[in-house]
Amino acid sequence: MTHEMVDDREVVHAASALRAGETGASTEAIARAAWSVLAEPGDGVAGSLIRELGAAGALELALDAPSPADGRVDGSARARRALAEGRARWRPRAQTRALVDALHGASQVGARLVIPGDPDWPDSLDDLGAHAPPALWVRGDARLLRATPRVAIVGARAATGYGEHIAAEIAGDLAAGGATVVSGGAYGIDGVAHRAALGVRGATIAFLAGGVDRAYPSGHQELFSRIAGQGAVVSELPCGAAPTKWRFLARNRLIAALGQATVVVEAGWRSGSLNTAGHAAALGRPLGAVPGPVTSAASAGCHRLLREYDARCVTCAAEVRELWGDDTQEASASRRQDPDRTRLLDALGTRTPLDVMEICRRSGLAPERVRALLGLLDLEGILTRSDAGWVRAATR
Repeated sequence: MTHEMVDDREVVHAASALRAGETGASTEAIARAAWSVLAEPGDGVAGSLIRELGAAGALELALDAPSPADGRVDGSARARRALAEGRARWRPRAQTRALVDALHGASQVGARLVIPGDPDWPDSLDDLGAHAPPALWVRGDARLLRATPRVAIVGARAATGYGEHIAAEIAGDLAAGGATVVSGGAYGIDGVAHRAALGVRGATIAFLAGGVDRAYPSGHQELFSRIAGQGAVVSELPCGAAPTKWRFLARNRLIAALGQATVVVEAGWRSGSLNTAGHAAALGRPLGAVPGPVTSAASAGCHRLLREYDARCVTCAAEVRELWGDDTQEASASRRQDPDRTRLLDALGTRTPLDVMEICRRSGLAPERVRALLGLLDLEGILTRSDAGWVRAATR
């Protein structure tokens, strides 16, 4: 696929049509489009290769015949095994026709390919490290991916009237004030948040778990058309890709990473919205939760976030605005410098102290690396230490 890709005029022509403002498609852009076809969302092995070798170089290594003496990858047995498993996943999809179909499908619905380095690429997604998407397929105004402020509003599909009322008020007020509302396009709270933003002629972004040419849920086909006209419909998956349970979960990390803050309006005890909240917490994003009646199962997840995730209680747009501040982007940039920091913070909570070896086990980091990061985070006031171990400092 690699060698065909560079020489195939049909591929280059189709890709060129998606690269606004360019006279032709770069090899890197075509390679990133190919990776969106080959790898499932969040594939850390693919992401690591792309970060080390660039998308084109990673693609060549991934699809070439394996060589034990290949110096382009770490020689450890673990790295070789990961690469071999990755190749086994990617090769069944390594067909130039699949890439051409994805590119033509995007062209037919007016979708653009946005890659790192583009003016519209959202740097906040780089916080995901090796799990960042290689590219984004965008219908609508791609500039919104970098517009500030951006707030993710998510919640239950089976929302109550109370949840829908609060979501509409918060999303509408925020969008009217210039914030871009980010959500997942699902029934319930997601759909309400998108409609409220559109209703005040504000900006909204819908992240899909399938291609941007596929309306899912199908009942939101008109809504997605409105969003594409006034905001942006976005996916890391190519056109033609079907939504799956895994892809919905993987999609949530993008919603959390793009938002400068995440607000959960209504969620059951096991709601998928808690997955988005978990990603936001792991990324260090401000997290808010709307309280509900203590007798309502539909709000049990929000109450859980307030207890276990140090979420901030929010009841209106003004309180949501308090979640982000001028230092948000500075702190985000600091975290991007070291993805190990995110892994370590993800391993720690605010209640149960953990010793160094337990942190190593949970984070997958070496003891020396853990001790070095603990010292730095302690100096920044992000962690606190006791005789029993380390915990995250409570947010003020």
